[in-house]
Amino acid sequence: MVILKEDERLDYLLAENLRIIQSPSVFAFSLDAVLLARFVYVPIQKGNLLDLCSGNGVIPLFLSARTKGHITGVEIQERLYDMAVRSIQYNGLQNRLQMIHGDIKDMAQRLGYGKFDVVTCNPPYFTTPSTGEVNPNEHLAIARHEILCTLEDAIKASSDLVRQGGKVAFVHRPGRFLDIITLMRQYRLEPKRVQFVYPKKGKEANTLLIEAIKDGSPDLKILPPIIVYNDNDEYTKEIRAILYGE
Repeated sequence: MVILKEDERLDYLLAENLRIIQSPSVFAFSLDAVLLARFVYVPIQKGNLLDLCSGNGVIPLFLSARTKGHITGVEIQERLYDMAVRSIQYNGLQNRLQMIHGDIKDMAQRLGYGKFDVVTCNPPYFTTPSTGEVNPNEHLAIARHEILCTLEDAIKASSDLVRQGGKVAFVHRPGRFLDIITLMRQYRLEPKRVQFVYPKKGKEANTLLIEAIKDGSPDLKILPPIIVYNDNDEYTKEIRAILYGE
């Protein structure tokens, strides 16, 4: 039994056989979250994992199908936090997943420095523009723009929270690639794996996946590209497998 509020709906995560509460006016996850949850290294049997900027808890839910470890999500917007908590309860995952309502900038003090084996983050992509360009919907504006959390905030928090030798993974836009590399190195995160996502063959990449190791040695690997749509504007075989388990 799940209580839905206002315009919320209960959607399927088909490949994982889970359900998630979403709302078109508050938050609905994108393919970026799915790709990050599949891209990041996770320990299979145990470990402590942390997801920053969790939204409605989609990445913790996805990760729960890949690891038996304990997963914590952090979300600053109370409405999204509440959606995530109810989704976790609906799927009966309270013993392995928990949500924290709070600011990622405070989490190292609250949770402890270097306490996590893996940290993931799908942060706001866009710097805050002038008032007239910000989405009038507060929930969507905070999720998309660096209003409450900058890229540097997210990378610093990730570095503070991950243990030495632990992994940090982000999904972002290719236009911020050099900013991400620079900030990661500034905060002792050495980029180790990068993968670009392309909407179609022949198009420019529109998504970037990157994983770093805390105090790792320099050795960056560029992985094969991910193509989202084929020439018939249908999901490629790789994306169908990720989304639907085909």
